[in-house]
Amino acid sequence: MAEAPGSSLLSAYRAVTSVVAPPLSPLILAWRVRHGKEDPEHCAERRGIASRPRPEGPLVWVHAASVGETVSVLPLIGRILADGRFSILLTTGTITSTQIANARLATMSAEPGRAIHQYVPHDGPHFVRRFLDHWKPGLAIFVESEIWPNLIVETARTGARMALVNARMSDRSFRRWLKRAAMIRALLSRFDVCLAQSAADAERLVALGAERVVDTGNLKYDAPAPPADETARNRLAAELGERPRWLAASLHSGEDEPALDAHRALAERRSGLVTLIAPRHPERAPEIEAAAAARGLKTAMRSRGEAIGPDTDVYVFDTIGEMGLAYRLAPIVLMGGSLVRHGGQNPIEPAKLATAILHGPNVHNFADVYAALHDAGGADEVADAGELAGRVGHFLDSPDDVARHAKAANTAVAAYAGALDRSMEAIEPLLAVAAKGA
Repeated sequence: MAEAPGSSLLSAYRAVTSVVAPPLSPLILAWRVRHGKEDPEHCAERRGIASRPRPEGPLVWVHAASVGETVSVLPLIGRILADGRFSILLTTGTITSTQIANARLATMSAEPGRAIHQYVPHDGPHFVRRFLDHWKPGLAIFVESEIWPNLIVETARTGARMALVNARMSDRSFRRWLKRAAMIRALLSRFDVCLAQSAADAERLVALGAERVVDTGNLKYDAPAPPADETARNRLAAELGERPRWLAASLHSGEDEPALDAHRALAERRSGLVTLIAPRHPERAPEIEAAAAARGLKTAMRSRGEAIGPDTDVYVFDTIGEMGLAYRLAPIVLMGGSLVRHGGQNPIEPAKLATAILHGPNVHNFADVYAALHDAGGADEVADAGELAGRVGHFLDSPDDVARHAKAANTAVAAYAGALDRSMEAIEPLLAVAAKGA
């Protein structure tokens, strides 16, 4: 496919990355390996070198950035696999998403080798071409806002059908892309269809040059509640006993301190209080342990197999794929990424698990979801450690109010289900083409 008219910035990007990506990629990978952000055994995949053979027959490639996008698209992958015509290649870009993807994909296909995970290649033309030459997808599905120029252009050149699913375009991203209008138009116009999370996302995508946009809704509403190991749940529940507890989930750097300060304030008149903390990035666990120790609090780490003892104040879920377990142990949750300027983390999972939800003021990543929760009375906003302690304290003292909030949250997210069916209907024509072209 020829370059779209007026996309000089895209052409410049492709020219520069063709030169700088090969020498820079090893340096970037080495730095990421040293900092625990890359799996050294799979670095070659980042250069487009496959570590698995391609299955025979038609293949659908799905690319999701990280954990949230991966979890949201797994039901769609399940539907495509159930069709029986296709194998699936799922690519992601983080260690945590890879661990979750491998665990979930292993249970989704009865036929070994039909559901495969690889790391996404770096966005250099040579790496992407090598990746595509091996996998030869008939349909490429990009999730949410994964707009990588070389991935998009090179995939379009192969003749594969292309879809952007669960697409979101925040107001902030929209304003940024308006400054690069020709480039984003050249990229979005290559998709056969863009399936938007909301009417507002659809309007922004159309304004930026997407040619066929359908408002299918947010796939995250259709994702099942995260699983939990029952043996582990029973053991931790026994260790907690009747002690009051609450959960601070998906915390980012800068949010540990408010959570721990809230714990200290709450513990002054609630004997035995346990605060469960699940950091967004488990490698930050030592930071949490140090911050707790500085406040005189005793910490137990899940990764070390430490039990919740009588003197444990803080229990840290520094593991992968256990959020379902954490949510099931606490009736109250603070969703992280919201007390700092990250934009908030997805509250749909705890809403599905009958949890009273608290969050900070910064939730623009999931503005529509939080708006729905607030409209239903299923989420409350807190600004700092003081307000957090006050609201958690109220819930600890008012189980009936916890139940009302949890029910409202569950009802709110259930009302928005249906995106999975609408998304499958929208991509079915592309699947039909991919099946014939194999």
